[in-house]
This record gives sequence, structure tokens and C-alpha cells, in this order.
Amino acid sequence: MARQSGGRKARRALRAAPLDDALKPVHPGEAGGQFRPLKDADVEAVNENIFRILEEVGFSEATPHCIETCTAAGAVLGSDGRLRMPRPVVENAMALARRNLVLHGQDPGHDLDLSGSRVHFSTAGAAVMVADPENNRYRESTAQDLYDMARIADTCEHIHMFQRTCVLRDVADNYEMDLNTAYCVAMGTGKHVASSWTEAAHLEKTLEMLHVMAGGEAAWRARPFVSQSNCFVVPPMKFAQESLECLRVAVQGGMPVLLLSAGQAGATTPACLAGAVSQAWAECLGGLVYVNAIEPGAPAILGAWPFVSDLRTGAMSGGSPEQGLLSAACAQMGIVYDLPFGTACGMTDAKFPDFQAGAERAGTILSAALAGANLVYESAGMYASLLGTCPESLLLDNDVLGAALRVTRGIEVNAETLGFDEIKQVCTSGEGHYLGSDRTLRVMQSEYIYPDFGDRTSPTVWEENGKPVMLQKAIEKKRAILASHFPNHVSDEADLEVRSRFPIFLSREAIGRGY
Repeated sequence: MARQSGGRKARRALRAAPLDDALKPVHPGEAGGQFRPLKDADVEAVNENIFRILEEVGFSEATPHCIETCTAAGAVLGSDGRLRMPRPVVENAMALARRNLVLHGQDPGHDLDLSGSRVHFSTAGAAVMVADPENNRYRESTAQDLYDMARIADTCEHIHMFQRTCVLRDVADNYEMDLNTAYCVAMGTGKHVASSWTEAAHLEKTLEMLHVMAGGEAAWRARPFVSQSNCFVVPPMKFAQESLECLRVAVQGGMPVLLLSAGQAGATTPACLAGAVSQAWAECLGGLVYVNAIEPGAPAILGAWPFVSDLRTGAMSGGSPEQGLLSAACAQMGIVYDLPFGTACGMTDAKFPDFQAGAERAGTILSAALAGANLVYESAGMYASLLGTCPESLLLDNDVLGAALRVTRGIEVNAETLGFDEIKQVCTSGEGHYLGSDRTLRVMQSEYIYPDFGDRTSPTVWEENGKPVMLQKAIEKKRAILASHFPNHVSDEADLEVRSRFPIFLSREAIGRGY
């Protein structure tokens, strides 16, 4: 075995050098599925329960268009006004559904392959406040906050997609809020982005804006870079009529949709976790029937997001272990059905980045990732059970997501990684360690992941370095990013045209183009 002289110096130099993408220890879409909280018999029982809910219970409050298209596909409108979906109707929709879905970024380098059990991390949320650790306070969220968080996420390697994190409290008109929310996320990052809309007419106007950004409607339809997060159902088993209309417009407009069921166990879904999983998936599959009745094979993500209640108080508990367990079970069903699947994990009940926040985020995210969720939404930046969002946390959470993805990747076993010859050489030659070996240097970047903010120094070195505080390092990094990082994937010409046609709230100066 060749001995590398100056091993420590060589390792430091290698660690500091830019890493070729092929050598990175994790990549978007590492395969999950190792964690299976449901036994095979449990999967079958949940599956049967899902179909029974759809066939015997059905949905109330369907819109005329939903009733017309779904009954044409075989659904049955009962005398009680509930729209029921027999098993053959649901299975037909599942057969028509698009598999191997790709979510496009404005930058093709950020395209996401949602096939199989490939795992990706996304933000999400509708926080009405920003957790501001610099000033130790909560304040109302603004359009600038959303644009800034998109810019920060644009620099975070392990945040693969950016869905709206906060509400624009400084934009009063609902149409202008919906439009400007989409503008802020689309301008802030070249990754795939997502938002939601309160009215179908707002989405129709937003699609016109996105056509301008894309370079025309045909270019948009070829690579739709914005998806719709749609709470089309109000658990338990009641359609949300305006959301159904937004869903219809999105499908017809070529926009991928997240079919989102966000019940709360013990409140709007059963308290027993198996029942919560069953209802969430029944609601999502009902949405899938409608999507494929509108347009067979339209891009859709099944979003079973059963949340958890603290049954002592009734309050949401996003950081509970049951949240991770529910999401993992839903992801397991997604693999069984071979449908693009997303769930929500990582939102913490803590108020600021602290021990509670890190522990709750890591525990729930890892469960969903190991179970093979294609998209783990709300995985970064969300606090106070989704009431608050924290820009600095995106940077800290990026480390958590990278670590979770590394565990998800697992261990490769082959003749080289088993390393018998290396073990024999080190043990019999008197070398006694592997620190300077060629193989150690070769795999230190591909086999191991390193945190950007986590401190692995000794107490002595930590003290010599001025006792750095992780949160303060994140605050400083945030300031540096916001002072210098202004993505330009949308051309000036397109931005100026958008501004001439639509009421854009942020100034050109606010997006770094005031020249």
C-alpha cells in the first residue's frame, strides 16, 4: 500500500478543494425504502381500508365539473350528495397516472427525478411570522422575506426544491398576494419552486406571467418549473370547492400539482395511526381520480400529509415522533403504489433554532427519507408548528438534510470497500493505521459528508477560535448571501415585461437589478 507523506496536510488540501459533483457523498434522489413501518399484512389491510373508504364513504361538496368528469369516469354520485369512487375507477386512475415524474428547474441542473424511492428535500409552509433570532423576536412576514429565503435556498445543496415558506403580510389584495408569491419564489431560485393560489382566476393570470418567464406557453408546457400545492380536500373526506377549481386550472395549464391531504390525527383524521394513514391516502387517491379524469397522465404528486395533535391540548405537534412514523408509513404505501409521493416532516414545535428544533427536525426527516418519500416538504426553516419561518435555519438545516441523505444512501459493499488487502497490509506491515493511505484520501470526500456549520473541533481549538456559536455563524452567512447572491436565471427583458403587465410588489432594487 502506497504511503502518502504529509497525510494531514494532504487531507486538509483535499477537503478545501472544490469537489467534483460525481465524487460527492450524496446526490439528490438517493434511494430510500429501507425503513418499512408497516408489515406486509399491514400494508394489505391499509390498502383494503383505503379502497373501502373511497367506495363506501366518498366525498362531499364536489364541484359540478368534478362531478361531471368523475362520474364520466365511473364515480357514483349518491342521493346524499357524496361522490363515491368504486375500486375499478380508482385503480384505473392509478394505472393512468404519470410515473417517473420529473420536476423541472429553471436551471436544468436542478431537475428532480421522482421515480421509485428517490428522496428529495423541499421547503414548504404558509407561516405568517418570521422567527428573527438576530433580534430575538417574531414579526410579520413580508414579500422581501420570501424572496430572500428563496435566494438562501438557492445556495443550499441539500434543499432541492423551494416551496413558498411564508405569507406576504405586506400585500393586502389576494390576487396580488398570489401573483407576487409566485413571482418571489420563481425569481429567487433556479430550482423547481411551488406555491398555492386562493382562486382559479388568480392562477390563470399567474400562468400568463410564467409563460413570459419561460419564453412562451410552449416552452412553459415543455418544462413547467412551478408546481401547485393544492389542499383540494378538507379532512375528513370533504372537497374544498375553490381549491378544486384551482386544481382544474393547473391541470389544464400544464402545471404539476401536489394533491395535498393535511388532516390532523385525533382531530380531522382518526387518532389511531393506521386509520390516519388510510384516510390520508383515500383523500389523495380521490384527487388523483379527478386529475386523470381531466387529463390522463397529468403530472401529480400524491401528498399524504397527516399531521399530529398533542392530544393533551389539541395543538398541532409537528415535531412529534408520530409525525415521522405517519409520514414513513404513507411513503411506504407510495412505493407500493409506485406513485410520485410527497409528505411533510421537519417542522418543529420549537420557536428558534435550538436543541429541540434540531432533534425534532432530524428525527422526523430521517424517518421519511429512509422510508423512501420522493419529496419531504417543510424539511427546512419551519418553527412554532408552522406559524413561523426562520431564514438562518435554512442554512443550519442544510447540514441536517445532508446527513439524513447520507444515512439514506447507506453502505456500498464490494471487494474494494471491504478492503481485505488494505487491512492485511496495515496490520502486517507495522503501519498500524489508515490515515495516510491512498484509499483513505480517495474516499474521504465520496464516503463521508461534512457539516458546514456543525463544530467538530476539540474544546481547546473551539476556545482558541473564539468559542463560535453555530447560530451566529448562520446569521453571518445569511447576511453575506443576501448582500451578494442575486440569481439571474430570469432575464431582465422577461422581468421588465412581467412588470409592465402585472402588479409586482418588489422593486427592481429589491431583487438586485436597480441599474
